[in-house]
Amino acid sequence: MTHHHHGHSHAHHHGHGDAGNTGRFGFLRQYRVWIAAAIVLILTLSACLVTVEPGEAMVITRIGNPVRVVMTPGLALKWPVPIENTIPVDLRLHTTSSGLQDVGTRDGLRIIVQAYVAWQVPSDAEHVRQFLRAVQNQPDIAAAQLRSFVESSLEITAGSFDLASLVNTDPSKIQLNQLEDRLRARIDEQALKVYGITVKQVGIERLTLSTETLDATIDRMKAERDTVAAQRSAEGQREAAEITSRATSDSRIAIAKAKADAADIEANARVQSAAIYKQAYDTDPQLYSMLRSFDTLDATLGANTRLILRTDAAPFRVLVDGPGASTADSKARKPQP
Repeated sequence: MTHHHHGHSHAHHHGHGDAGNTGRFGFLRQYRVWIAAAIVLILTLSACLVTVEPGEAMVITRIGNPVRVVMTPGLALKWPVPIENTIPVDLRLHTTSSGLQDVGTRDGLRIIVQAYVAWQVPSDAEHVRQFLRAVQNQPDIAAAQLRSFVESSLEITAGSFDLASLVNTDPSKIQLNQLEDRLRARIDEQALKVYGITVKQVGIERLTLSTETLDATIDRMKAERDTVAAQRSAEGQREAAEITSRATSDSRIAIAKAKADAADIEANARVQSAAIYKQAYDTDPQLYSMLRSFDTLDATLGANTRLILRTDAAPFRVLVDGPGASTADSKARKPQP
């Protein structure tokens, strides 16, 4: 009896453990299903989402054909692979150099030019699709095609300019900006039409002369400088001649005026001197005669002069007889009326 009781009790406890285990395993199975479903959902969403980075466009293709272009940065929806695929297109600015190229100018001289082109794919769906079709989204292929455009455009455009308008010591005569503008207009039109890319800037990064052109340029510059030097020398000589002529004329006028003034002054002095002599004679004829005799002696005799003359002859008589005798003698000589 006792053994049977224990067996019954053992059987009873074993039945309750199996029920608990079955419930726990069922919950785990449901949990795993939900986890698997969540994982499948996440994977499906990730396959249906695409990230568009700034500076790029995302082309969504279906069986290889572009169906739409996403231009706005952020997340975009699409069908998962293999239904739809994505192709990112770079919209950032690219630069391409043409390399050194020998081109001719309008005046028949040769120059070596190297230009650069700054270009990019426009941010619109039509040109993005055109770029994708034309170069299979390969910027290197686009750069190679642009180089060929630049080479042909340089040859044509440089032929519209003389060498002096590209290389000159006078900055006001250099027309490199006009050359760059014409190059950009020509290249931009072809690149946008054929490849769907727009040219933002074209510049000349290097311009040199060939040996023949350099020699010709040096000779031309020397001739120009010689011409300028000759012109300036001629202008200097002409101005010097004008200055000399004006100075000579002014000096002649000044001399003539000075001579006229001197003649006027001398005439006035003689008139005044005659008046003074007359006044002196009228005041004292004897003193006047004596002073005039002294003036004559002073003008005639020098410091070392020796003369032997008669003392009774004028004007030396006054030295012997004095002024009174001379005056009396002069009165005695006057004819009587």
